[in-house]
Amino acid sequence: MGVWDHWAYGACKGIRNLAAVGFISLGSVVLADPVTVAALGDSLTQGFGLPPDDGFVPQLQRFLDDQALAVTVINAGVSGDTTAGGLARVGWTLGPEVDAMIVALGGNDFLRGIDPSVSRANLRGILVAAAEADVPVFLVGIEASGNYGAAFQQAFNSMYPDLAQEFGTRLFPSFLGPLAADGDLSAALATYMQPDGIHPNREGVARIVAAMGPEISDWLRSLD
Repeated sequence: MGVWDHWAYGACKGIRNLAAVGFISLGSVVLADPVTVAALGDSLTQGFGLPPDDGFVPQLQRFLDDQALAVTVINAGVSGDTTAGGLARVGWTLGPEVDAMIVALGGNDFLRGIDPSVSRANLRGILVAAAEADVPVFLVGIEASGNYGAAFQQAFNSMYPDLAQEFGTRLFPSFLGPLAADGDLSAALATYMQPDGIHPNREGVARIVAAMGPEISDWLRSLD
C-alpha cells in the first residue's frame, strides 16, 4: 500500500462532496471592519516543507487580498499536531485580537489510529471554546480511508458534519479533496504532492485555496 493510500483521507469521496457544495459567487460585498482570522491546524495549515510564502496561510491571505477583503490570517498551524494539541492551545489562540477561526485538525489523529470518539470530543471542545469566546468557526474536514476498518472510517468521517450541524459552523468537507478533482489519485500524487506523499506542494496548495477560498470569502462576508 502506497503512502497516498495510507494518507488518503477519502479524497475521491471528498471531491464528490465538494462538487455538491460548489463554488460561491464572490460578489462585490466588502467587510466594513478589518477582521483577524486564526487558522488552527497541523502541518497542512502550517505549510510543512514549503517556502514561507507558499504555504496554505500565505496563499489564502493573497486570495483574500485579491477579493479586497480587509482580513488578516494568523498561522496557528503546528506540524504534527492532533486534535488534542489543538484543544490544548485553543485558549491562547483565541486571543482578544481574533475575530474568527479556521479549524483544520484530525489528519494526525487518523494517521495514529486515535479513537474517533476521542477526536470528536477534542474537536467539540475547540468549538465550545470558540462559542464561549463568541468567535465563529470555519471547520475543515479530513476524510479517512478504510485502513482501520469501516466502523472507524464511518465514525471519523461523520464527526465533521455532525459537529458542524451541532454548532452551526461552516464546513469544508475535505482539506485535500480538491487535489483529486480529476479522480486520478496517481496523477494527483505526482502533480500536487511533495515527495513524502503526505503534504501538498505549492501547486497543490494553490488548488486547495482556489476551492476553499470562495467558501471562506462568503463565510467572512456573512459575519459582517
